[in-house]
Amino acid sequence: MTREATLTYVYAVAVPTPDLARTAASLRGVGGAALSLLPPLDEADPAAPAFVTSQVPHGDWREEALRAHFEDLGWLESTARAHHQVIQALGDRATVLPLRMATLYQDEERALAALREQRPAFAERLALLAHHAEYGVKGYVRPGAGGDTGPDAHGAEPAAAVRAPAAGSPGKAYLQARKRQHHAREDRYQQAAAAAPHATHAVRHPAQSGPLTRGEAGGEGENVLNDAYLVPEERAEAFRRAVERAGEGLPGVRVEVTGPWAPYSFAMPPPPTGGSGTGGEASGGAP
Repeated sequence: MTREATLTYVYAVAVPTPDLARTAASLRGVGGAALSLLPPLDEADPAAPAFVTSQVPHGDWREEALRAHFEDLGWLESTARAHHQVIQALGDRATVLPLRMATLYQDEERALAALREQRPAFAERLALLAHHAEYGVKGYVRPGAGGDTGPDAHGAEPAAAVRAPAAGSPGKAYLQARKRQHHAREDRYQQAAAAAPHATHAVRHPAQSGPLTRGEAGGEGENVLNDAYLVPEERAEAFRRAVERAGEGLPGVRVEVTGPWAPYSFAMPPPPTGGSGTGGEASGGAP
């Protein structure tokens, strides 16, 4: 019987340990595939990074099939969830460097070639991420919120203020209102960023739109802040408290902290060299 052709799917980079190997063996990846560690390059070096992989059917994951899959929201959701669950489970046991969803290689030899090429960079990044987690900070401004009648202590007009049109051109009045909103958003960003001293690195993501703007708490509002912070484990509670304080006393403004997450926003995906030529969208920053 002819064996079905497969591709090597890579979830993450990690330093192999017996505990990590046991955890990987207990998990299932995309499509229910079994996981394994692709061995490090130098058996004499216990800290040599390894890939966490599974084998996936070539027919379902070749480039043409992926293009069709990426149009299927149900497939995308289930695949991204499976990818993320693997990384979160591994991250509970060890430092992991998450890779993009649908990081694929034609076979294990090509995957090992990529691992060999990127070994110094992977090792450096794993050292950076050790004993850290990613936290998301999201800020929302609720349109038409009451109670905003003037500038705040920083001199910025409230973003939610609804003012009567100024005399003169309606277009000019509109532009002035938008300018006030812009200044207010920048002010909210500066206030939320008061937690930054507790983090070692930060990434400013684009604001979200559509259903994602509701946030975890389910409230309404325009997302004006969508940042990720890399926070040492011992500073996690101080970071969370600082963000929560930044959101207090801001009428019409809601600040949320999410996490801890695997450090997606601070990962360094491998280059396509040596890959299969297929590839997917990033699985996102912090979920």
